[in-house]
Amino acid sequence: MSLEGKPAPAFELAGSDGRMHSLKEYVGRTVIIYFYPRDNTPGCTKEACGFRDHHQSLTSLDAVVLGVSKDSLKSHDKFIADFNLPFVLLSDPEAKMMATYGAFGEKVMYGKKTTGIIRSTVVIGPDGKVVRHWPKVAKAEDHPAAVLDFLQQQK
Repeated sequence: MSLEGKPAPAFELAGSDGRMHSLKEYVGRTVIIYFYPRDNTPGCTKEACGFRDHHQSLTSLDAVVLGVSKDSLKSHDKFIADFNLPFVLLSDPEAKMMATYGAFGEKVMYGKKTTGIIRSTVVIGPDGKVVRHWPKVAKAEDHPAAVLDFLQQQK
């Protein structure tokens, strides 16, 4: 299911910065929301560090990066501290927001069908519509560069 061209689903989640975050507070800016399975796991760490390494370039394009997983804020705090992440991580323990973005559901893992978080990303434009949706990210470590490349091509 692609969300491209559609209004981004509204959300309100607790962030690692100690406050609630909602989509409406980002109107007028580009928002990158990447969904990942778990803090401090190999693929998720590579992806987060990639967004960290490209953070300055992304913010220079007036983009905000938000990471979302089911992990607790305490887990997010440790992940941020361990890898010096300069962006907010949101906690969606019941996966409600993730489900509305197609980032939670049936997937195949190690050849078996399971239900869980689907590594994916959306880029939401300043008007609140999804301008790019990666419904399934294949290579976590390469993905942040692909997001940056997409945004640079838009300018």
